Amino acid sequence: MRIGELLLAARLVSEDQISAAMGRQRREGGRLGHNLAAIEAISPERLEAFLAAVPAEPSSVAETGIDEKTLLELLLKTGFNTPAESLADFAHALKLMPKLVDDLLDLCVRGQLMSALGGGHAGARYELTEAGKRRAMEANARSAYVGAAPVSLDSYTHWVSRQKVTNEQIDWPGMKRAFADLQVADAFVDQIGPAISSGRALLMYGPPGNGKTSVAQRLERVFQQIIYVPHAVLIDGQMMMVFDPDVHRPVNPAWGDPEASPSLYRDNADSRWVACWRPFIVTGGELTLEMLDLKHEATANLYTAPLHIKAAGGCLLIDDFGRQIVSPTALLNRWIVPLENRVDYLKLNTGKSFRIPFEAIVIFSTNLDPADLMDPAFLRRIPYKLEVRAPALEAYRRIFETVAAANGLKAQLTHEVFHQIVTTLRDVHGLELAAFQPGFLIAQIVAACRFRDVPPDFHPDMVDYAIANLAIGRSASAAPTLAKVA
Repeated sequence: MRIGELLLAARLVSEDQISAAMGRQRREGGRLGHNLAAIEAISPERLEAFLAAVPAEPSSVAETGIDEKTLLELLLKTGFNTPAESLADFAHALKLMPKLVDDLLDLCVRGQLMSALGGGHAGARYELTEAGKRRAMEANARSAYVGAAPVSLDSYTHWVSRQKVTNEQIDWPGMKRAFADLQVADAFVDQIGPAISSGRALLMYGPPGNGKTSVAQRLERVFQQIIYVPHAVLIDGQMMMVFDPDVHRPVNPAWGDPEASPSLYRDNADSRWVACWRPFIVTGGELTLEMLDLKHEATANLYTAPLHIKAAGGCLLIDDFGRQIVSPTALLNRWIVPLENRVDYLKLNTGKSFRIPFEAIVIFSTNLDPADLMDPAFLRRIPYKLEVRAPALEAYRRIFETVAAANGLKAQLTHEVFHQIVTTLRDVHGLELAAFQPGFLIAQIVAACRFRDVPPDFHPDMVDYAIANLAIGRSASAAPTLAKVA
């Protein structure tokens, strides 16, 4: 992405300010960032700090941190496996600046691995020679990876360390805003705020249905900063793919002048890195130990990063902890050292082990008793433990009113109706109040009214029907009927 777009996405400047800076740039020259500072859209100090947090676009092979042979073979594989044939095509595929790709193409032509066909230098089409095809096939046999040029492990380690969650300015008002659509007590915000701002592991526990998952997922709203996720990392000659469109949320360009040439922006960010919002990855009962190690694709001979590495700079929520295929003990043993030391060790199929930062907030969410899941040694390594309790009656009422209003039933939720529902749940069925119940009951009532073709309302028979579905197995009474509804 271009620097102007990143500044806009980070909400440091406005569209009007970018337009004004570009107008000044056309008149007086200079870089876009300097013109933004000149019109006082952003201070020079803040601009400098922002640019320092953006991976700079490399202009030479040396600046990529990747050896020339790897880049040349990736270029040849791109020409062999894709329709790419122009300088622009190759630059787009490799996510490298055209000047650098032009140098690589020139090396291929001089090495008789490619031929340049017509159109002059800028418009030339490039075609692999027989020698180039053989070299590309040999490279394919070693690794079938084709795509953006990788970054080095050293570079990856550097940027992950710079993008820690602890860099975020997390405060009480921002945390409260994140939970605006939930009934969350101020005391709970006081507890969870320091846990997130610390960047350390967090355990949320308590009875089911009281919003542990909902609370955890809204933490994503607290984060405001942009981070950079590499398409791939080169490790001992092997490719590890990191960016995953299924879990990473790229920053979409919010604005751009189609008539502006790239030079107006000066500095594009290094396109080998994808500008993303901080990741928030959720896994549940499907989690296995294999998902926490490198996934080797034998046919292509490349690797996919494990979940906690994809979550670097953000959060990894392990929902329903204790109900995974893998035992809690095995999972905790796998992570007991990485969680404390903030580094993990992964192993390639070649036997080569390497160190990699473990900079994700791991959130364990469970309905089970923590003492039954982990021993004191592991509990000690999770510095923050939050119990998510059942809502108080007043909070329960507010949840009910919110859900009722969303379904056009606010007027029908009288004090008498609410009292009768609570009494039936507590005294008749012996159920504790839980935050999920209002949504469950109202959905059942609305569906039953629609089926009977009557206006939505808390008809006693339909309330009984909904509660019976909620309290199945808790009462010996006969199944409800809707026959009484007129």
